[in-house]
Amino acid sequence: MRSQKSPGVVGVLSLITCICAFYMTTAIDIPLEVEQLPTITAQSPSSLIAFPFDESFPVTCEAKGNPEPEFRWTKNGQEFDPFLDPRLMKEENSGTFVIPNNGNITEYQGTYRCYASNKLGTAISMEIDFIVPHVPKFPKETLDPVEVEEGQPFTLECNPPKGIPPLQIYWMTINLQHIEQDERVSMGLNGDLYFSHAVEKDSRRDYCCFAAFPRIRTIVQKTAMSVIVRTKKSDMSPEAANAILERRPSLLTPSGVRSETQLVKGEDLKLECIAEGFPTPQVEWVKMGYQLPFKAKLENHGKLLILPRVEKEDSGKYMCKAKNTLGEAVHYFIVTVEEPPEWVVEPESQLSMIGSDVLIKCSANGTPQPAITWRVNGVPLQEAPAANRKMFRDTMVLHNAKASDSAVYQCEASNRHGNLLSNANIMIMNLPPMILTKEGEDYSAVEGKGIMMHCKVFSSPPSTVTWSKDDSSDSVEGPRFTVHDNGSLEIYSVVKDDMGQYTCLAKNTEGSSAIDAMLYVKDPTRIVVDPEDQQILIGTTAQLSCLAEYDKSFTNDFELLWEKDDMEIALNNTVNSRYLVEDGILQIINVSHRDQGLYTCVARTPVDRDMASALLMVLDVPDAPDNLVLSEHKSKSVKLKWIPGDDHNSSTTEFIIGYEESQWEPGSWKELLRVPGNHNSAILKLHGHVDYRFRVSGVNAVGRGPPSEPTERYKTPPAAPDKNPENIKIEGHLPHEMDINWEPLLPIEHNGPGLEYKVSYRRQDMEEDWKEHMVKRHSFVVKNTPTFVPYEIKIQAKNHQGWGPEPKIVTGYSGEDFPSAAPDDVHVEVMNSSVVKVTWTHVHKDKLHGHLGGYRINWWRLRSLVDSKKSHGNKHALTFPGDWNHATISGLMPFSEYSLIVMTFNGRGNGPGSHPVNFKTPEGVPEKNPVFRVTDVQKHTVSLVWAPPIEPNGILTGYLLEHQLINDTEEMGPLQKVDISNPDTTKWLLRDLEPMSKYKFYLRSCTTVGCGPVVSEECTTTLETSLASIHGGITTQGWFIGLMCAIALLTLILLIACFVNRNKGGKYSVKEKEDLHPDVESQGMNDDTFCEYSDNDEKPLKGSQRSLSREIKAGDSGDSLVDYGDEDAQFNEDGSFIGEYAGRKEKRVSAEIKATVQTPA
Repeated sequence: MRSQKSPGVVGVLSLITCICAFYMTTAIDIPLEVEQLPTITAQSPSSLIAFPFDESFPVTCEAKGNPEPEFRWTKNGQEFDPFLDPRLMKEENSGTFVIPNNGNITEYQGTYRCYASNKLGTAISMEIDFIVPHVPKFPKETLDPVEVEEGQPFTLECNPPKGIPPLQIYWMTINLQHIEQDERVSMGLNGDLYFSHAVEKDSRRDYCCFAAFPRIRTIVQKTAMSVIVRTKKSDMSPEAANAILERRPSLLTPSGVRSETQLVKGEDLKLECIAEGFPTPQVEWVKMGYQLPFKAKLENHGKLLILPRVEKEDSGKYMCKAKNTLGEAVHYFIVTVEEPPEWVVEPESQLSMIGSDVLIKCSANGTPQPAITWRVNGVPLQEAPAANRKMFRDTMVLHNAKASDSAVYQCEASNRHGNLLSNANIMIMNLPPMILTKEGEDYSAVEGKGIMMHCKVFSSPPSTVTWSKDDSSDSVEGPRFTVHDNGSLEIYSVVKDDMGQYTCLAKNTEGSSAIDAMLYVKDPTRIVVDPEDQQILIGTTAQLSCLAEYDKSFTNDFELLWEKDDMEIALNNTVNSRYLVEDGILQIINVSHRDQGLYTCVARTPVDRDMASALLMVLDVPDAPDNLVLSEHKSKSVKLKWIPGDDHNSSTTEFIIGYEESQWEPGSWKELLRVPGNHNSAILKLHGHVDYRFRVSGVNAVGRGPPSEPTERYKTPPAAPDKNPENIKIEGHLPHEMDINWEPLLPIEHNGPGLEYKVSYRRQDMEEDWKEHMVKRHSFVVKNTPTFVPYEIKIQAKNHQGWGPEPKIVTGYSGEDFPSAAPDDVHVEVMNSSVVKVTWTHVHKDKLHGHLGGYRINWWRLRSLVDSKKSHGNKHALTFPGDWNHATISGLMPFSEYSLIVMTFNGRGNGPGSHPVNFKTPEGVPEKNPVFRVTDVQKHTVSLVWAPPIEPNGILTGYLLEHQLINDTEEMGPLQKVDISNPDTTKWLLRDLEPMSKYKFYLRSCTTVGCGPVVSEECTTTLETSLASIHGGITTQGWFIGLMCAIALLTLILLIACFVNRNKGGKYSVKEKEDLHPDVESQGMNDDTFCEYSDNDEKPLKGSQRSLSREIKAGDSGDSLVDYGDEDAQFNEDGSFIGEYAGRKEKRVSAEIKATVQTPA
């Protein structure tokens, strides 16, 4: 029957609705500066388990309030004071106490609740169950063996002890071997082990049930059970003895036809049906009227249905069906999914004015529907009545609330699956504005960004907050300004004009309050040079640049940081640090793979920041491939697969497959094959009778990476050769022999033992059979062949397994001989003064006696046509490979007579030369003059000298002398020419030149053909004519140079004569003359005056030895060399005679020379 609301109730609810529309109470966070009710801030969970391995167990209760709350506890509904128990650890101004894990703590097991109180009210915690688990144990018992007929079902019960969930059960033998489970044998949810029918192998004495409690780290074992399976009597026939009676299924668990299951939303639903029968029954599951949920899982061979995390819609009727060929058995499960309490509307703390109506709403859902219990300051409502407090269904109303109605109101919702508790702090007061933000705060904003200026206000009723700027009475307005509900002023897109002093004014019916704040506007921080993405080679140094602009007031507070993958890079600036930052540039030294990533430059001031990022990619050679696998093994091929290694940001372009074999070059790896970089397998063609290993390396733009680990060995069977020798060379070093050489097969190409070669040959120009020879080396010489005749040759490889493929025939010639004829009709055509063209007729091939190599021209210069004397010059040669009948020779000397011959050549050598042909080259221009210089420079004249060209290349007709004025800017004046027609002229005096001017002079030698290359000189004329210049001019004259050379030659001859005479010595002593005519000057002469001359005819040389003690007659001394003519004169050993004579003779010569070279003053 539908219930009807009374008119009175309807009226009251309408009144409440109106009051709420007029003044809404608000849920706020009251600052601790204001007196307020206690609030629980921390508490232990509803279930607190004392695990034996924990050192202690804190029972937590913390709260805040003003005045500071005091704490008390109840245990199992009775007062409990932790401070009275010395075993418990407590803290001042806290409700938390700690139970130490020492001794017996079972006495502390129970249900606790914390109360936090001050003069305004009391807050309570949820109930806390402190559970002290006991150590689970199986009872000590003696179990009789289980005896069962073969084919009959039986069950082994576990009956595990109670303990802290979860519980895990295992059936094992005494040796900890798991009992095998299948469709016939399985364990149920209760831990029992079910056998749908017994077989003989089920007989054993050590069935053990183990129960594990992982949360308390405990495993316990039940007493071992024995099973004896009785088989059929032995006097029955073997067929009857082995036969098991078939029967229809029946359920071992659950019992009956129907059962009910209740569980809480979010738990896992587990339904099981274990059947017995023979044949072993199969189990099927259905949900009546629906399909099984998609999340349903079947385990334990289909006997267990699991629905994880059930929802309300998983409720319903489920059926399991066990069937075999003889019938079926069913069981129905009625599943109900219930829910613990959940808040629909949770009570909230409120601040209300005195005289207002306060509504506290509390409602919860759950299955079954939760019961709602109200308390005030922890006391049930009926124990603390109030006249103005009314309950309307799920809402409590405080009508015309007074300050004394301020309290903590508790609402608790509970059903059999749990409970919820909420504390609502209801504050009834009138309070003028309290601005909790400090006075005189400074704020810094960035131009273009936003700023929040705070003005936290607490009051009752709520205050109206306004902001003004620079002592203005008007509030700040505009789209860029917003005053939030919490009193804060937000300014969007700050500009420079926003700088100044701001005032926050809070007003309500009880009063007003104000504070000031200062706003400074700063330039934005901005990165002006961003780091750029880079690809860097491993092992090198990477550089990332980052430059930023910022407000100069932050000079001491600005930071430029670097992050890698959002983690700040620590810059310790030590010697071993790989990161260096200088002038905004981050250097990463010796880059490695771990340096790859996203690098971010962070420019930061106290008020803003800017960021820019760059990706650093490290390039390296590819890593070695791995997981090399050989497959498709064949006699001469195998397939190789691999997994490529990391290419390190540079795509692999190719893979190189190498091999190593163990017989010929063990340990030496060679390249076998290259495949494109997008392949990861290859078919390898192999040789026979080789024991292979393979490895793979990758190649990219950086280079070749390391090789992989080698594969296992793969040996191919022996086989006949795959190929024959290549690069067959047929040569004839001697006229009657033919040398055959070839490139031998590599050892790996032998394909087996016993390799040798069959050499076959025959003349190509005659019908004859092949001549064959077997050899093991890679060369063969055919003797007694005609000179240079064609042969056909073929070479075939053979080993113990058989012959190689049919060889190709190559053609060659037997040995060559020298050509026997020279070219005819040799003719020379002179093209110009240095080039001629030579022609001839070919030598007939019958006279070549070999392969034509080409033609060779030899020539030599007979003479220059300037003089008539012949002199053979150096021999020159040019070779022209191929069949030519003409050639051009260049680089000849003009105006010369030459001779040349032409010959042919083959592989053996040169043939005879042709008859010599003489020819003459016409005149050409002369070579450059070897000497050209300025010899005398005067105010208006310059003297020039030169030497004629070494090779005039014709008959000299004269010289072309040119000169021109050069100014300081190197500009040239007009060119003046002088034609000198006398070829014997080698000097010239230029007149009428400007004084103190720079001139450049040019000289060329000329023939009738023209003038040769130019030589040049420069000089500057003087201001006045000087004697020094005259002297300088004399010294460059030819006659003066000749005179000086003659004087030097004569001096040299005299010195040689002096030296010879000294060494010969004489029979005349000069000792007496020295005593009679002492020469004072000679005593001061130094050793460097060797063969110096003096006025004293009889003075000896300073360096000569004194005469021996031999007496010499005074009359023997003479002044003329004629006196000694050809006679055999006697000389002293020291050469005294020579020195004496030389002194007189050379004195006169010296005087004559000096007189000749003197220059008048």
